[in-house]
Order: sequence, then C-alpha cells, then structure tokens
Amino acid sequence: MTDIAVKVENLGKLYRIGQIVGYSTLRESLMNVASAPFRWLRRTEDRRRETDSSGLRSPVSSQSPVSGPPSSVPGHGNFLWALKDVSFEVKHGEAVGIIGRNGSGKTTILKILSRITAPTEGSVEICGRVGSLLEVGTGFHPELTGRENIYLNGAVLGMKRAEVKQKFDEIVAFSEIEKFLDTPVKRYSSGMYVRLAFAVAAHLEPEILIVDEVLAVGDAAFQKKCLGKMGDLAKGGRTVLFVSHNMGAVSRLCNNGLLLDQGKVVFSGDINNVIARYTESVMSSNAELCFTSDSNKKMQMRSLRLLDHTRKPSTQLDREYPFSVLIEYEVRERIIGAHIGVMLDKVDGTPICHCGDIDVAPGGIIDREPGFYRSIVEFPGGLLNAGAYQIRIGIGRYGGQIYDYCEAFVFYLLDQGSFAAVGAGGQQRPGVLAMPLKWETESISSL
Repeated sequence: MTDIAVKVENLGKLYRIGQIVGYSTLRESLMNVASAPFRWLRRTEDRRRETDSSGLRSPVSSQSPVSGPPSSVPGHGNFLWALKDVSFEVKHGEAVGIIGRNGSGKTTILKILSRITAPTEGSVEICGRVGSLLEVGTGFHPELTGRENIYLNGAVLGMKRAEVKQKFDEIVAFSEIEKFLDTPVKRYSSGMYVRLAFAVAAHLEPEILIVDEVLAVGDAAFQKKCLGKMGDLAKGGRTVLFVSHNMGAVSRLCNNGLLLDQGKVVFSGDINNVIARYTESVMSSNAELCFTSDSNKKMQMRSLRLLDHTRKPSTQLDREYPFSVLIEYEVRERIIGAHIGVMLDKVDGTPICHCGDIDVAPGGIIDREPGFYRSIVEFPGGLLNAGAYQIRIGIGRYGGQIYDYCEAFVFYLLDQGSFAAVGAGGQQRPGVLAMPLKWETESISSL
C-alpha cells in the first residue's frame, strides 16, 4: 500500500467571471416554448425582406459554447485561472497547512479534493475516505434535526447506521448542543452549526480530514477544543489538510505547509518556513516608516524606526545585541492617560511580550499636552532565539480608546554561532528564548 494519501498533478481550475445568468419562472418558460415557432417565422420573414431589398443575405451570428482555455477562446479576458499547474503530495498521517492571501486558491483546492467541484485540467488521486468541513453547515439539510443530520452525514461518508450509532454519544458530547439535538438545524446559530458540523466531520472516522476557515465562527474555547481534536487525529495517523489565516493555529497543528499566491504554489516545506515566507510577503519589512498627517486622530504615529545596537535602522539584527523601536507621534489635544503599547510576536502570531510606556510612569499614568513626542523602547540582547519576529504598535488612552495602530515591522534575529542558542550538535535549540542560565555543579562522591 502506498504511503501517499493525496497526490495532485498539474491541477488547474478555470472560472468564467462577469457572466450574467438570468432566471425565469415556469410560466415564462412555458410561454417562451409556445411562442418559439412564431418568433422563428418572424425572423425568417425579416431575413427574406432584407434579401429582397439588397440582394444579399445578412449574416446570422452565433455563439459557440466555450470548451477550451482562455488562449483558445475569443474575449478570454472574462476568464480566470483560480488554480494553475498546482502539484503536491501529502503522505498518510501528515498535517498540512495551506495558507495564502484571500483569493489565492486555497478553498478551490479543498473543494476539488472534496469532489464539490471538478478540475479544468490535471489529476487528483485520493487514497482514503474524506471528511470535509468547508463552510458552516456543509452537508446539512436545514429541515432535518441535528440528530437526523448526524446520521445523514454518516451515510454520505459511506458509514453504516450501526457505525454512526456507536459514535453518536461522543459526537453530541463534543458539540455541546444536546439540548437542541431534536431542533431543525435551520434554527441553529452559526456557532451551533459549526459545533455540530465539526463534531460530525471529526468523529465519523475519515482517513483524510479537510477543514477550511470555518473554525473562526466558534468561540475561543471551542476553537481550542477543535484544534486539539485535529491534533489527536494527526497523531493517530489520520491525514489533515487545514486552511486558516490564524498562523498560530496552523503552526501548532501542522508540520508541513503550502503557500499559494494567485493560484500557484510558490513555496512548500516546513510549516515555520512557509509561515515566515507568507508573513514576509504580506507585511512591511522596512526599518523606517512615515505616516501622512490625519487631523481626525487625537494621537497619531508620524514615524517609526527599528534600530540595531548601533542605532542604525535595520531589519537584520544580531540576537546577541539589544535592539530598539523609536516612535515619533503627535498629540492634537490633551490626553489623560496617554499610552504607547509595543507588542512583540513571532511571525506565526505567538505572543512574546507586551510593554508600554506607563511601565516607567510615576503612578502608572501619563498625561500628554498637544505637541510632538519621541519615545524609544529597548529590547535586551541575548534573550530571544534566532528567527523571524514582528512588532505591533498602538497608541491611545490607557484602558480606553485606541487612536492609532500599526503592524509595523517584520524582522529577523540572526545567530552568529553563540553557544546559548546553538546546542552541542550544531543545531539551533528549539523554543522562543535562548539565554544562558546559571548552573552550579559539585562533586558529591567519588568512585
């Protein structure tokens, strides 16, 4: 038996855009059928009159149905390749994250793998039973109850009633909607929909679980519960394909990833490298930023700089040395409790620390009169591991309104071979922190 669960070769999906589709009632359709002979006779008579008057026959235009790619179709500007030349393989037991900007083709891939839509070109080979959750209520019949939809989804997956019954109590307990189990799902909220839909998709033993961004609908506790369940499935040898804009969730669940851009796979490999490449492509990597004046903001950032230990702007920093963030901002009216917050995260969204200028303010509060101000905050060297990080900055009234916010910098801490960050085997030590700790060793006996 092959160890490949999903094999995609030269996959392409072509959509026609801007096409206006009209809909008619049954009465209109019957009237069109009844009047068709008279319209034909009228057109025939018109053409005969034109021929008699000019001696020439007017050409009759016709439009052939589109059957080929844009290159072979006139007016191909109305077509869009949602996917083009996509190839990848997923092994059994792998958890693969598929990330990219909106419109990059992520959901289209999942719909093809779930057999919801057919590819225009290329091939897909799937080895195993597929359970998919692509949108809220996928596969649910709105008139049926939650109980009935559990059995319906099981039948769609090819399971016998006895198999579904065996998992029924576990599904209901996970979804936490037992009170509404015999209510038609059309009366469910979006959160209830996704709870039951995920519980069914995850517990009816699919060999391959395909999940789109639907988990964003649930509350934080349920999202954590779902991610834990998907992690258990992956550890148990099931294959998971996961699309999400939550980089923290993707990095925790998946070990490999695909980065899509404009319908093509532009990068694949270790999930941390894929996330770093994606974050770098969507966020600024400039070390200096300036902002146009906006009089509608009571407090506004005017310029930002990321500085190395020599106070030069840079996004390539040596982890052994401190680095700083310089913030110049404008206050347009007196602000009681003015506050600057600087957030340091890994590029996958994992929070590292959050600091504010009130940390050093007498009494923990600052008042700012109208004017221009400059603040600088310094992060110590030799603390963080090498890798990609991001800085976010917000200014406002402490405990109140945020007046300005910016996802400012993506930067890299580089390691020059320090022993604290690199272990004896020459490999970078895992974790966020890489700092030397105090050790004491003494001999307590001899042989």
